[in-house]
Amino acid sequence: MSSNERILSPFTLPNGTELKNRLFMAPMTTCTGFYDGSVTDEVVEYYRARAGSIGTIVVECAFIDDLGPAFPGALGIDKDDKIEGLARIADAIHSRGSKALLQIYHGGRMVDPKLIGGRTTVAPSALAAPRDGAATPRALTGDEVTGMVNKFGEAVRRAIQAGFDGVELHGANTYLIQQFFSPNSNQRDDEWGGSRENRARFPLAVLDITHKVVHQYADDAFIVGYRFSPEELEVPGIRFDDTLYLLEKLAEHGLDYLHFSLGAALRPSINDTQDPTPLIKKYVAQRSENLAQIPVMGVGGIVNEADIDQAMDNGYDLIAVGRACIAYPDWTDRIARGEHLELSIDSTQREALNIPVPLWHSFLVEAMIRDMSMTESKFKPGVFQETVQDDSHELVINVSLETDHIADIELAAGGSDEVEFVTSFEEIRSRILDANTPHVDAISGATSQSEAVKKAVSKAISKSGKALAAESGVVETGPRHVDVVVIGSGGAGLAAAIQAHDEGASVLVVEKMPTIGGNTVKASAGMNAAETRFQRVKGIQDSKALFYAETLKGGKNKNNPALLHRFVENAPQAIEWLADRGIMLNDITTTGGMSIDRTHRPRDGSAVGGYLISGLVRNINKREIDVMLDTSVTAILTDNGAVSGVQLVNDENETITVLTHSVIVATGGFSANSAMVVKYRPDLAGFVTTNHKGATGSGIKLLQDIGAGTVDMGEIQIHPTVEQSTSYLISESIRGGGGILVNQQGARFFNELETRDKVSAAIIALPEHYAYILFDEHVRAKNKAADEYIARGLVTSASTPRELAEKLGMDQHQLLATLERYNGFVDAQQDSDFGRTTALRNPINAGPFHAIRIAPGVHHTMGGITINPDTEVLNTDQQVIPGAYAAGEVAGGVHGGNRIGGNAVADIIIFGTLAGHKAASRAKSNA
Repeated sequence: MSSNERILSPFTLPNGTELKNRLFMAPMTTCTGFYDGSVTDEVVEYYRARAGSIGTIVVECAFIDDLGPAFPGALGIDKDDKIEGLARIADAIHSRGSKALLQIYHGGRMVDPKLIGGRTTVAPSALAAPRDGAATPRALTGDEVTGMVNKFGEAVRRAIQAGFDGVELHGANTYLIQQFFSPNSNQRDDEWGGSRENRARFPLAVLDITHKVVHQYADDAFIVGYRFSPEELEVPGIRFDDTLYLLEKLAEHGLDYLHFSLGAALRPSINDTQDPTPLIKKYVAQRSENLAQIPVMGVGGIVNEADIDQAMDNGYDLIAVGRACIAYPDWTDRIARGEHLELSIDSTQREALNIPVPLWHSFLVEAMIRDMSMTESKFKPGVFQETVQDDSHELVINVSLETDHIADIELAAGGSDEVEFVTSFEEIRSRILDANTPHVDAISGATSQSEAVKKAVSKAISKSGKALAAESGVVETGPRHVDVVVIGSGGAGLAAAIQAHDEGASVLVVEKMPTIGGNTVKASAGMNAAETRFQRVKGIQDSKALFYAETLKGGKNKNNPALLHRFVENAPQAIEWLADRGIMLNDITTTGGMSIDRTHRPRDGSAVGGYLISGLVRNINKREIDVMLDTSVTAILTDNGAVSGVQLVNDENETITVLTHSVIVATGGFSANSAMVVKYRPDLAGFVTTNHKGATGSGIKLLQDIGAGTVDMGEIQIHPTVEQSTSYLISESIRGGGGILVNQQGARFFNELETRDKVSAAIIALPEHYAYILFDEHVRAKNKAADEYIARGLVTSASTPRELAEKLGMDQHQLLATLERYNGFVDAQQDSDFGRTTALRNPINAGPFHAIRIAPGVHHTMGGITINPDTEVLNTDQQVIPGAYAAGEVAGGVHGGNRIGGNAVADIIIFGTLAGHKAASRAKSNA
């Protein structure tokens, strides 16, 4: 058998499970989890990128108890709410064909108290670790030791339920399991300490409960491995004969593999420094016949095929690969091809390699990074001074550029010395420098300032690029040509651009505003879809037929049936399209007009718009799709009735012609164009709008100029819950989360979860023409948007309903009676007053209590350009205009006479991706 065949041939573990090869990705902490140990998108994509040809991935250690994280950003498996996130990792690995194991641990005395909120760490004994500044832990009681064993069992159950193929018990690196076996850290005098036999009880108990849980919740194919450190330097400490004793005992209880934890696979003893024999050779020579039945895995210094051969020749059955898998996500394929690899990483390739930022800056990676920035010049080096305006100040900003990166951003003049201004400037500066792009999220509470800084950097980059081209002798000899031009950078435009790029098209995004995001950034509720994976996970029974019927009813039966069918059918795929690109909408609520929870939103309950745009922009940056800001499209050009290009004017008042076969118009609606709104709906004169100021209907006019038809232009929606002094939309998720509406007298007056048009009409019919949305801590805790409303000063809060009524000038007795009656409806799950059947989630009884004064505002224009179900623009004779596509609010017909909350976000992703696909296909056919 050749070396390659030995490495890549299938291997069978003692439990009968077949691995497709002997290669494992070693568990390496990425420090990229959320503060509570929850899984982030970056972690999922990191593992997805490295799965495939490698047989098995051991996912980094996950702590089993909230006193157990040994790293900032460590993953957790301490609670059931972690299962869903961990399942995403397992699914990502499985999707590429590798097996997924999860390492589980508790840090014990190796935990820094700062990582657990200053609490005291726990360990077998109250002995600090032998390192500078180590905290003295509290010794676990006998009952707590038993409880800790049970926590390991619960963690194994969660790993099973998350879909992992096995677990690796982390008994190495001086963490809690090793601490119990070590005479240095375990100086107990009960059944868990003292003799070597007693010190072995804890690791054996953890293994036993693991088997018990596996027997109850998994099948025989579930893999159980154990990682160990063979020696300790400390005196007293673990010696190699102690380790052999423990491993023999573990083998008696049953294991599928053992994992040597060594810095180098062929490292000799750290105690007997006169003996150069690799410990693996000693192990092979001294192990019993029973222990020899357990495959042993080596790790450390494995980069090339020769390293693998040497390790296996010395006795290892399985090979774990660490840093080489970070540097080369396709490491196994490279080894199979016989490549010789250097352990280095191109400094410009972090995103391409799917390496999370915390891992990039860790000791694991930093030593491998090689500065490759000089290989290609993107900018002309220099300092470019730009003058921009935020809401309150004229800012003079110096942008320093090197050949391939933004080196610095300095406020040269203007602005304010206030702490808030300085802090937010430094934060947006850091975001831009870290991402090496101005296309980053704005700072919450400092949006205007953030956008001004981003604009300054964008202008500097543009000038630098032109200067570099001139210096290089590059002369533009004619109009630029791209396969697809996307007009508008909201959700529909960005989704279209990403899809078109992924199908091989060259793409240009043109945005008339100075920032990316359009009206999507203001979206709050979520994204509707039926029959999704996330609904199934939560046990929600839904159907596309019901989704169609409720949307049609909400639209007053005016929806275009063909468009609505396409919308409903493609919605679950759109959810998955986002998930595949790291944008997870896996929490689910409801909105008015829906009878079932189908409104998908971020897991933390935050507003969907900012989260969505942030994720889409991340994908735009990753693909290096060109975005022109502050650039207006003045005309769509045609040739013999087909689209042939666009004419642009940038912020320097330069006219630019771009030739293309396909134009996607995704410019949104016209709610911010009061003259246009009043033209079609005179009754809406004087209403505020929730839309951003760029929602003026410019895309509709562009397409009308080339003959496009329109539909439903008079169908304009007002949103019932808008804070009038700021025009700030209060998310439907507040009502969907259990909030109610009350009038100035403190009484409910309508079904809060009726469709928007009906709720708006009910508020307008009140004598005062406004109402209050009222909610408590139950609702606030599950809606991150509520915290933003509080921070913006939109909310009146009080510790009791009586106090809240006093602050709002309401009758206390009426408000108390209203809450008592509503809470009774929640208990009965039946609203006898107004027939509310959804989102009767919790009684409103948990202080503090909150209220926001609201009234309707112009929110969405359901009418727009006429399209067919393939997003092709139709002329006034209902004929296709070749090369013209429209998606999102610019197009009419999908929503009919009223839009259901949550359907707009679905609309932009469904039809945005479809437009991207169709436009790319046309470009290919015309190439």
